[in-house]
Amino acid sequence: MDGEVRINPYLGGNFAPVRSEDDFDLQVTGEIPAGLRGTLYRTGPNPQFEPRDPNYHWFTGDGMLHAFRVEDGKVSYRNRYVRTPKWELEHEHGRSLFGGFNPMLTDPVAAGKDSGVANTNILWHAGHLLALEEGHMPFEVAPGTMAPKGYAEQYKGRVTAHPKIDPKTGEMVWFGYGVGEAPLSAGMSYGVTDASGVVSRRSDFQAPYSAMIHDFLVTENYVLFPVLPLTGSLERAMKGLPAYAWEPEKAGYVGVMRRDADVSTIRWFNVPACYVFHPMNAHEADGKIIAEVARYDAAPLFPMADGSPGLRTAARLTRWTFDLAGNSDAIKEEAIDDLDCEFPRFDERLAGGAYRHGFYAGDTTNSKSVKLNAIAHLDLATGKRQVHAFTGGDLTSEPVFTPRSPDAAEGDGWLTAVVYRAAEDRSDFVVFDALDVAKGPIGMAHMPRRVPFGFHGNWVAD
Repeated sequence: MDGEVRINPYLGGNFAPVRSEDDFDLQVTGEIPAGLRGTLYRTGPNPQFEPRDPNYHWFTGDGMLHAFRVEDGKVSYRNRYVRTPKWELEHEHGRSLFGGFNPMLTDPVAAGKDSGVANTNILWHAGHLLALEEGHMPFEVAPGTMAPKGYAEQYKGRVTAHPKIDPKTGEMVWFGYGVGEAPLSAGMSYGVTDASGVVSRRSDFQAPYSAMIHDFLVTENYVLFPVLPLTGSLERAMKGLPAYAWEPEKAGYVGVMRRDADVSTIRWFNVPACYVFHPMNAHEADGKIIAEVARYDAAPLFPMADGSPGLRTAARLTRWTFDLAGNSDAIKEEAIDDLDCEFPRFDERLAGGAYRHGFYAGDTTNSKSVKLNAIAHLDLATGKRQVHAFTGGDLTSEPVFTPRSPDAAEGDGWLTAVVYRAAEDRSDFVVFDALDVAKGPIGMAHMPRRVPFGFHGNWVAD
């Protein structure tokens, strides 16, 4: 209707930013296990000011960190903005200055300035707590206080929000995309940070085309780069069309390379048009690489190349098999679960190796959206699935696995997550027994306000 006010969906409900920075001691019900000791750090987009772009995209908001500190059955909470150069510049001017995915909307005062938001993931490696997003270098913050320590300049360029930590070597394996002088380029980097925190390798190469490459896969000996047709185009953006868009007519590729090899040896396998934000894990067996991924038929959350609305679609867990010894470059695809899902996780002590237990956030309502109402456990050996579905419109974050002890059996431990309580417009920190998800949370810590929907988190043990 004429005069109707249209609210950007990423600025309303529990997507809306929370602009206070708080410290709370939380009331607990049930039991927070005594053996669970450390901090769940989570991050997500939380724009400091009203965005300049009326088509503001969720992926471009300022990063805000949320820390749930657990000790002796008690839980405290602290949240802080990631004080990137972008955040500092906008804070100084008291308004939004950057255009997000539309650089044409950037204020002249911010032209050429750093636009990093550090809003996608946070992890601990080699004594450093790193806030990550895929367009910039890692941004280090202090454990506990989350005070800014600045960019980790040794990376010398873009780094994925999803590095993989090798449990055997302690190395952090990573990549970057959109690498090069020109925005939205097809350039990529492959990198390694050793167990002491020193970047020991950064090698550049060209992908088949420019794409949003959110995550990747690593096995004991190989690295895999998915280049799927959520394409980037500066030419398109300059015409006022989407910088990133779904182009299913382009083929999908996954580059496979030995971790110790030169980037010139990448072998490009092919797959029908699909999209993967997040894999679960991958391992090697009998001359093959076997990977479990959350596969979409089409990229969600993004428009078509002509600017028309994109498709509503949800991911399902799918197994990809790469025959390294065969003559075919086709990837074998096999559906392994029929519940809509996102944010697959596992016991990361087995990263890159054979494993049995997977965990994810699920959607039992068929909403075909990023709103997820369930926590699920899938036994990959038996195919048996356990689900706990929240009711009343309550929605969950990604579940994060923490082992009961360093030498506990695979999957013996807890899942932690943050659940939005829709009727009360606030959130809870919840704990599950990882192998008995169907029982529901065994302990909860209650927030006096909500934690906005975000992306990823990780557990940092004491």
